Amino acid sequence: MSLVGKKFPNITVDAISEMGDNLRINVLDEAVKNNKKVILFWYPKDFTFVCPTELHAFQTALPEFEKRNTVVIGASCDTNEVHFAWLNTAKNNGGIEGVTYPLIADTARNLSSALGILDIEAGEYNEDTETYLISGSNVTYRATYLIDETGKIFHESVNDMPLGRNVNEYLRLIDAYTHVQTKGEVCPANWEEGKEAMVADRLSTAAYLSQN
Repeated sequence: MSLVGKKFPNITVDAISEMGDNLRINVLDEAVKNNKKVILFWYPKDFTFVCPTELHAFQTALPEFEKRNTVVIGASCDTNEVHFAWLNTAKNNGGIEGVTYPLIADTARNLSSALGILDIEAGEYNEDTETYLISGSNVTYRATYLIDETGKIFHESVNDMPLGRNVNEYLRLIDAYTHVQTKGEVCPANWEEGKEAMVADRLSTAAYLSQN
């Protein structure tokens, strides 16, 4: 079930800073109390293959997110200790040294379960223990959430494990949503900052289509 248009779950989780400081982060509070947008991106595991390419891509784009009053937060189900080890591993050795935004450590899987993004399902029932055996890796897909200043989710997307994200698309979506917020216009297909938007009516749509 989509969470778009709904408040982000009010759940506080462990996290770590670039300096190795243990934190407690509530993503909803990060948006509402600080009057900022938030991009929260989940990745499956530390010390893997596609994941560091994404974390470095978000780091490279960090100044662009900051220009848009947007906080970047990464997240996985790894522990703070594993995050810290990865943060201290050189980029040329598959590490994420140089990443400066916080990383959530959802080891209890409370937040990822609430979002429904874990690769997990109940399997065969074990009569001896009266429990279902679990299948799946019990780590998250590559899920991404854009949250506005009121705590409302205005975009969500979920990629399978092998598929890395296009970071520039999230910048475009933030620009489009901000345009809607400030101008009251809607943004047509492939809209980018500086391009013409539309008033939400049939005449404007017809005029836009005739010109493009």
